[in-house]
Amino acid sequence: MEKSEWFETWFDTKYYHTLYKNRDNKEAERFIGNLISFLNIPQGSKVLDLACGKGRHSLTLYTHGYNVLGVDLSQSSIEQASYFENEHLKFQVHDMRQLIPDKRFKGIFNLFTSFGYFDSVEDNLRVLISIHEMLEDDGILVIDFMNATKVVNTLVAEEVKVVDDITFNITRKFDGNHIFKYIQFNAEGEEKKFMERVQALRLNDFQKLLESVGFAITETFGNFDLEPFNEQHSDRLIIIAKKK
Repeated sequence: MEKSEWFETWFDTKYYHTLYKNRDNKEAERFIGNLISFLNIPQGSKVLDLACGKGRHSLTLYTHGYNVLGVDLSQSSIEQASYFENEHLKFQVHDMRQLIPDKRFKGIFNLFTSFGYFDSVEDNLRVLISIHEMLEDDGILVIDFMNATKVVNTLVAEEVKVVDDITFNITRKFDGNHIFKYIQFNAEGEEKKFMERVQALRLNDFQKLLESVGFAITETFGNFDLEPFNEQHSDRLIIIAKKK
Protein backbone atom coordinates (compact mmCIF):
# COMPACT_ATOMS: atom_id res chain seq x y z
CA MET A 1 0.00 0.00 0.00
CA GLU A 2 1.48 3.32 -1.03
CA LYS A 3 -0.03 5.32 1.83
CA SER A 4 -1.47 4.48 5.19
CA GLU A 5 -5.18 3.81 5.21
CA TRP A 6 -7.36 5.34 7.91
CA PHE A 7 -7.62 2.17 9.97
CA GLU A 8 -3.84 1.70 10.00
CA THR A 9 -3.26 5.04 11.72
CA TRP A 10 -6.32 5.47 13.98
CA PHE A 11 -6.52 1.90 15.30
CA ASP A 12 -2.82 1.96 16.16
CA THR A 13 -3.09 4.97 18.51
CA LYS A 14 -3.66 4.88 22.27
CA TYR A 15 -6.50 7.37 21.80
CA TYR A 16 -8.59 4.85 19.87
CA HIS A 17 -8.48 2.55 22.89
CA THR A 18 -9.29 5.47 25.20
CA LEU A 19 -12.39 6.47 23.24
CA TYR A 20 -13.72 2.91 23.13
CA LYS A 21 -12.63 1.75 26.60
CA ASN A 22 -16.29 1.01 27.48
CA ARG A 23 -16.10 -2.18 25.39
CA ASP A 24 -15.74 -4.68 28.18
CA ASN A 25 -15.06 -8.38 28.62
CA LYS A 26 -18.49 -9.09 30.10
CA GLU A 27 -20.13 -8.16 26.78
CA ALA A 28 -17.65 -10.36 24.91
CA GLU A 29 -18.24 -13.27 27.29
CA ARG A 30 -22.02 -13.04 26.88
CA PHE A 31 -21.84 -12.86 23.10
CA ILE A 32 -19.24 -15.60 22.65
CA GLY A 33 -21.05 -17.84 25.14
CA ASN A 34 -24.28 -17.50 23.18
CA LEU A 35 -22.48 -18.14 19.87
CA ILE A 36 -20.66 -21.23 21.13
CA SER A 37 -23.89 -22.73 22.48
CA PHE A 38 -25.54 -22.21 19.10
CA LEU A 39 -22.66 -23.27 16.83
CA ASN A 40 -21.57 -26.44 18.66
CA ILE A 41 -18.00 -26.23 17.39
CA PRO A 42 -16.13 -29.08 19.14
CA GLN A 43 -13.78 -28.05 21.93
CA GLY A 44 -10.15 -28.21 20.90
CA SER A 45 -10.93 -26.96 17.39
CA LYS A 46 -8.74 -24.32 15.79
CA VAL A 47 -10.53 -20.98 15.41
CA LEU A 48 -9.48 -17.58 14.09
CA ASP A 49 -10.44 -14.20 15.54
CA LEU A 50 -10.02 -12.02 12.44
CA ALA A 51 -9.40 -8.33 13.30
CA CYS A 52 -9.11 -9.19 16.98
CA GLY A 53 -8.09 -5.80 18.37
CA LYS A 54 -6.64 -6.26 21.86
CA GLY A 55 -7.98 -9.82 21.96
CA ARG A 56 -11.02 -9.72 24.24
CA HIS A 57 -13.01 -12.10 22.01
CA SER A 58 -9.94 -14.28 21.40
CA LEU A 59 -9.42 -14.68 25.14
CA THR A 60 -13.07 -15.62 25.63
CA LEU A 61 -12.91 -18.19 22.83
CA TYR A 62 -9.84 -19.67 24.49
CA THR A 63 -11.64 -19.99 27.83
CA HIS A 64 -14.33 -22.00 26.04
CA GLY A 65 -11.73 -24.61 25.11
CA TYR A 66 -10.57 -23.63 21.64
CA ASN A 67 -7.14 -23.28 20.07
CA VAL A 68 -7.27 -19.62 19.10
CA LEU A 69 -5.27 -17.42 16.76
CA GLY A 70 -6.08 -13.72 16.95
CA VAL A 71 -4.86 -11.44 14.17
CA ASP A 72 -5.07 -7.70 13.60
CA LEU A 73 -3.36 -5.08 11.46
CA SER A 74 -2.60 -2.90 14.50
CA GLN A 75 0.86 -3.55 15.90
CA SER A 76 0.02 -1.87 19.22
CA SER A 77 -3.16 -3.92 19.67
CA ILE A 78 -1.30 -7.17 19.03
CA GLU A 79 1.45 -6.15 21.45
CA GLN A 80 -1.16 -5.69 24.18
CA ALA A 81 -3.04 -8.88 23.28
CA SER A 82 0.19 -10.88 23.34
CA TYR A 83 0.37 -10.58 27.14
CA PHE A 84 -2.36 -13.26 27.22
CA GLU A 85 -0.54 -15.71 24.93
CA ASN A 86 -0.07 -19.35 25.88
CA GLU A 87 0.15 -22.71 24.14
CA HIS A 88 -3.44 -22.51 22.85
CA LEU A 89 -3.83 -18.74 22.40
CA LYS A 90 -1.60 -16.89 19.92
CA PHE A 91 -1.62 -13.45 18.30
CA GLN A 92 0.03 -11.97 15.22
CA VAL A 93 -0.09 -8.88 13.00
CA HIS A 94 -1.96 -9.68 9.80
CA ASP A 95 -3.89 -7.96 6.97
CA MET A 96 -7.31 -9.64 6.71
CA ARG A 97 -7.20 -9.37 2.91
CA GLN A 98 -4.44 -11.97 2.78
CA LEU A 99 -4.19 -15.67 3.53
CA ILE A 100 -2.39 -16.88 6.61
CA PRO A 101 -0.10 -19.52 5.07
CA ASP A 102 -0.63 -23.16 6.05
CA LYS A 103 -3.48 -22.44 8.48
CA ARG A 104 -6.93 -24.05 8.52
CA PHE A 105 -9.72 -23.33 10.97
CA LYS A 106 -13.01 -24.87 12.06
CA GLY A 107 -14.44 -21.43 12.73
CA ILE A 108 -13.54 -17.86 11.76
CA PHE A 109 -14.98 -14.96 13.75
CA ASN A 110 -15.06 -11.40 12.38
CA LEU A 111 -16.63 -9.39 15.16
CA PHE A 112 -17.66 -5.87 16.19
CA THR A 113 -17.98 -4.31 12.72
CA SER A 114 -14.51 -5.27 11.53
CA PHE A 115 -15.53 -5.53 7.87
CA GLY A 116 -16.19 -2.95 5.15
CA TYR A 117 -13.26 -0.66 5.96
CA PHE A 118 -12.09 -0.61 2.37
CA ASP A 119 -13.03 1.46 -0.67
CA SER A 120 -13.80 -1.35 -3.06
CA VAL A 121 -15.95 -4.44 -3.39
CA GLU A 122 -12.80 -6.16 -4.66
CA ASP A 123 -11.17 -5.76 -1.24
CA ASN A 124 -14.30 -7.18 0.43
CA LEU A 125 -14.04 -10.16 -1.88
CA ARG A 126 -10.34 -10.59 -1.11
CA VAL A 127 -11.20 -10.85 2.59
CA LEU A 128 -13.93 -13.42 1.99
CA ILE A 129 -11.88 -15.46 -0.49
CA SER A 130 -9.08 -15.66 2.08
CA ILE A 131 -11.56 -16.70 4.77
CA HIS A 132 -13.05 -19.36 2.50
CA GLU A 133 -9.61 -20.77 1.76
CA MET A 134 -8.63 -20.87 5.43
CA LEU A 135 -11.78 -22.65 6.61
CA GLU A 136 -12.04 -26.41 6.81
CA ASP A 137 -14.57 -27.97 4.43
CA ASP A 138 -17.38 -27.84 6.99
CA GLY A 139 -16.12 -24.61 8.57
CA ILE A 140 -18.27 -21.81 9.93
CA LEU A 141 -17.91 -18.04 9.44
CA VAL A 142 -19.42 -15.56 11.90
CA ILE A 143 -19.68 -11.91 10.90
CA ASP A 144 -20.90 -9.44 13.52
CA PHE A 145 -21.64 -6.13 11.78
CA MET A 146 -23.62 -3.00 12.57
CA ASN A 147 -27.21 -2.90 11.31
CA ALA A 148 -26.47 -0.27 8.68
CA THR A 149 -30.13 0.52 8.03
CA LYS A 150 -30.77 1.44 11.67
CA VAL A 151 -27.45 3.28 11.98
CA VAL A 152 -28.20 5.45 8.95
CA ASN A 153 -31.79 6.12 10.06
CA THR A 154 -30.71 7.16 13.57
CA LEU A 155 -27.37 8.78 12.76
CA VAL A 156 -26.24 11.26 15.43
CA ALA A 157 -24.65 14.12 13.48
CA GLU A 158 -22.71 15.64 16.40
CA GLU A 159 -21.63 14.29 19.77
CA VAL A 160 -19.17 15.14 22.54
CA LYS A 161 -17.60 12.45 24.75
CA VAL A 162 -15.25 13.08 27.65
CA VAL A 163 -13.06 10.08 28.47
CA ASP A 164 -10.03 10.21 30.78
CA ASP A 165 -10.12 14.03 30.69
CA ILE A 166 -9.97 14.07 26.88
CA THR A 167 -12.88 15.80 25.10
CA PHE A 168 -13.66 13.96 21.87
CA ASN A 169 -15.71 16.01 19.38
CA ILE A 170 -17.42 13.56 17.04
CA THR A 171 -19.33 14.28 13.84
CA ARG A 172 -20.96 11.74 11.53
CA LYS A 173 -22.31 11.67 7.99
CA PHE A 174 -23.58 9.20 5.41
CA ASP A 175 -22.69 9.75 1.75
CA GLY A 176 -24.92 7.02 0.32
CA ASN A 177 -22.20 4.35 0.46
CA HIS A 178 -20.09 4.91 3.58
CA ILE A 179 -20.75 6.00 7.13
CA PHE A 180 -18.10 8.49 8.25
CA LYS A 181 -17.11 9.39 11.78
CA TYR A 182 -14.77 12.35 12.29
CA ILE A 183 -12.98 12.55 15.64
CA GLN A 184 -11.27 15.74 16.85
CA PHE A 185 -9.61 16.31 20.23
CA ASN A 186 -6.67 17.98 21.94
CA ALA A 187 -4.01 15.89 23.64
CA GLU A 188 -0.33 16.26 24.50
CA GLY A 189 -0.47 19.94 23.61
CA GLU A 190 -1.78 19.59 20.08
CA GLU A 191 -4.98 19.14 18.10
CA LYS A 192 -5.54 15.66 16.70
CA LYS A 193 -7.95 14.58 13.98
CA PHE A 194 -8.92 11.09 12.85
CA MET A 195 -11.56 9.58 10.62
CA GLU A 196 -13.43 6.28 10.53
CA ARG A 197 -15.14 5.09 7.34
CA VAL A 198 -17.23 1.95 7.05
CA GLN A 199 -19.28 0.71 4.11
CA ALA A 200 -23.01 0.70 4.89
CA LEU A 201 -23.46 -2.96 3.97
CA ARG A 202 -26.94 -4.45 4.35
CA LEU A 203 -27.96 -8.08 4.59
CA ASN A 204 -28.58 -8.34 0.85
CA ASP A 205 -25.07 -6.96 0.20
CA PHE A 206 -23.56 -9.65 2.41
CA GLN A 207 -25.69 -12.31 0.75
CA LYS A 208 -24.34 -11.41 -2.68
CA LEU A 209 -20.73 -11.20 -1.47
CA LEU A 210 -20.84 -14.44 0.48
CA GLU A 211 -22.61 -16.46 -2.19
CA SER A 212 -20.18 -15.23 -4.86
CA VAL A 213 -17.21 -16.81 -3.05
CA GLY A 214 -18.88 -20.05 -1.96
CA PHE A 215 -20.68 -19.42 1.33
CA ALA A 216 -24.29 -20.12 2.28
CA ILE A 217 -25.91 -18.03 5.03
CA THR A 218 -27.57 -20.38 7.51
CA GLU A 219 -28.78 -17.92 10.16
CA THR A 220 -28.99 -14.23 11.01
CA PHE A 221 -29.38 -12.59 14.41
CA GLY A 222 -30.04 -9.03 15.53
CA ASN A 223 -28.17 -8.72 18.84
CA PHE A 224 -25.66 -10.39 21.17
CA ASP A 225 -28.47 -12.46 22.74
CA LEU A 226 -29.05 -14.00 19.27
CA GLU A 227 -32.59 -12.71 18.85
CA PRO A 228 -34.03 -12.62 15.29
CA PHE A 229 -32.71 -9.96 12.92
CA ASN A 230 -35.04 -7.10 12.05
CA GLU A 231 -33.65 -4.61 9.55
CA GLN A 232 -35.49 -1.64 11.02
CA HIS A 233 -34.99 -2.28 14.72
CA SER A 234 -32.05 -4.63 15.42
CA ASP A 235 -28.84 -3.17 16.84
CA ARG A 236 -26.57 -5.68 15.07
CA LEU A 237 -26.45 -7.82 11.93
CA ILE A 238 -24.92 -11.14 12.95
CA ILE A 239 -24.43 -13.59 10.10
CA ILE A 240 -23.67 -17.31 10.37
CA ALA A 241 -22.41 -18.77 7.08
CA LYS A 242 -21.07 -22.19 6.08
CA LYS A 243 -18.49 -23.02 3.48
CA LYS A 244 -20.18 -24.83 0.58
